[in-house]
Amino acid sequence: MANGKDFYATLGVSATASADEIKKQYRRLAKQYHPDSNAGDPKAAERFKEISEAYGTLGDPDKRKQYDEMRRLGAFGGFGTRPSGARPGGAYSARPGAGRPGGAPGGGAAFDFDVGGLGGLGDLFSTMFGAGGRRARGPEAGQTVERTVEVPFRTAATGGKVPVELEVQEECSVCRGSGGAPGATSKPCDECSGRGVISFGQGGFAVNRPCPACMGRGQIPSERCPACSGAGAVRAKRTVNITVPSGAESGLKVRMKGQGGRGANGGQPGDLIITFQVQPDRFYTRDGLDLIATVPINIAQATLGSRVSVRTIDGKKVAVRIPAGTPSGRRFRVPGQGIEKEGKKGDLLVEVGITVPENLTEAQQQAMRDFADASGLPY
Repeated sequence: MANGKDFYATLGVSATASADEIKKQYRRLAKQYHPDSNAGDPKAAERFKEISEAYGTLGDPDKRKQYDEMRRLGAFGGFGTRPSGARPGGAYSARPGAGRPGGAPGGGAAFDFDVGGLGGLGDLFSTMFGAGGRRARGPEAGQTVERTVEVPFRTAATGGKVPVELEVQEECSVCRGSGGAPGATSKPCDECSGRGVISFGQGGFAVNRPCPACMGRGQIPSERCPACSGAGAVRAKRTVNITVPSGAESGLKVRMKGQGGRGANGGQPGDLIITFQVQPDRFYTRDGLDLIATVPINIAQATLGSRVSVRTIDGKKVAVRIPAGTPSGRRFRVPGQGIEKEGKKGDLLVEVGITVPENLTEAQQQAMRDFADASGLPY
C-alpha cells in the first residue's frame, strides 16, 4: 500500500492466514506493544491501538470476509489521500473525466460508486469506522475474554467452584478513556484535523480509518495520562469463581455474561467464555457416567477370596466382596456410585489388580514351594 498498512500488514500475516495464525500473531504483538510493558512510549501505544483495530476486523469471520472483498475490489490502496472525484462521506463519483482535466478521452457511461450502496460492505464500514466514515465514540461493548481452566477430576465429577484469575483490558479509570492526564488540555489532532479518521482509497473508493495519532479521538491531550500512557485502557486482574457443573468434561464451554472486560463510554461489559480441561486423578478414571477405580489385592486374597473397602467419589466407603479365584483385571460393579448428570447416575466399577510381593522371608518362600508342589505347579 502506498501511504500506510492494511490490516494484514498491520498484524504481519498473509491474507491467507488461518484464524488461529491471526489470533496467535495478535497475542504476540499485543504483548510486545502493550502500554503496560512500554510505559511512556507513545509509539508503542499507537502501535498497540493499530494492532487491536486490525484484529477487531480480521478476528471476526464475517467482518474479515467483507473486508477481504473490499481488498479484492481495490479499496485499500493508500492512506491520507482522497481519490479523484471522491465526495465527503466515502462516496466516489466516477463520471467521465472526474478528477482529470479536460475529461476522459473516449467518453463512457456515467455512474456513481458509493460505499453506502454496497449493502453488506457498507455495513462493514459503518461497523468499523462509524456512520458517515467517522469512528463511533458512543458506548462500546467490553472485551470478550476466553480462558481455558484446569479443573480437578473430582470437582468435575461432583460439581463445585474453581477460582480463576483474569487479565482483561478495561477503560482507564483515571482518564475515563480520554488518554489525557487529569487537568490536561486538548487540541485538535494535526494528523486528521480533528476528524478522528484519515481517508484512504484507490480504484473508485474512498474510505476512512481511525487516526493512529489520536487513536480515533480527534483530540491530542497536552499531557498523556500517566496511568495508561495515553492509550485510554489498562490491563486489570481480578478473580472470578467459576461454577463447574456435575459431570463436566474436557472441552465443555460456559459463557458468563458481563464477566469480561468493562465497556467503554458506558457500554455493556463483555462476556467470559470458559473452556474446561479436566485433570487426571490418581485413583479414578471415567467411562461416560461410570467411574473406574483400581484396587490392589494380594495373591492370598485373590486365591482364597476376601472383602475390600473402597472409597466412593463423594467420600463414603463401600465393601466389595472378592470371590475366591478372582483373576487380575476383573471388575465388580457398585450401582449408583458413579457420576450424576442431568438426572442420570452412573456406577462405580472396582477393578482388582493382583500384586506380587518382591521380598519374601524364608518361611514365606517355603510356604509358596509347598503350595506349588501341592498344586503340581512348576517353579
